[in-house]
Amino acid sequence: MSERVEGASRPSNLRLDELDEHILWELSRDARLSNTALAAKVHVSPSTTHARVKSLRDAGVIKSSHIEMDFEALGLPVQGLISVKLQAQARPQIKTYARKVVRLPNVMSVFFVGGQVDFLIHVVCTSTGQLRDFVASYISMDPVVASTETNIVFEHLIGAEHHGTTGGIQAMRKPFE
Repeated sequence: MSERVEGASRPSNLRLDELDEHILWELSRDARLSNTALAAKVHVSPSTTHARVKSLRDAGVIKSSHIEMDFEALGLPVQGLISVKLQAQARPQIKTYARKVVRLPNVMSVFFVGGQVDFLIHVVCTSTGQLRDFVASYISMDPVVASTETNIVFEHLIGAEHHGTTGGIQAMRKPFE
């Protein structure tokens, strides 16, 4: 539910070559790479990587750069995924609800999804007790919420760290057999 920034529109004929894809996978593993280090990893000159990254940003393919935090090191060792179903009459308030929830303390991500629930909310907490209190105080008590279900995250693996070695974007587009 992020706000769309006006400006760069994606061309419908956007074509990524092998170098563009290699750059994307390297940056998805570590967005902090310097241009020189990125160039060394993809075996081209720094001027080439600089131009390619700029082009990918201008085309809207690279929207932003992020870090992965060690929540446990920050004193937030418990992660939860909260499934939220809104009341049927609250459907017109979906965007308002999402904008409100994403600003709550402990919320890392809000996903508006299709299926049995309306939202998946990723939170980090100091303890299971804090997670319980967060759900009870902020989520379940909201009058637009019909039901919630909370799951504890034991481990979070990031697929993008491996996609550059598993056939990449082309493999992701292929139909499953």
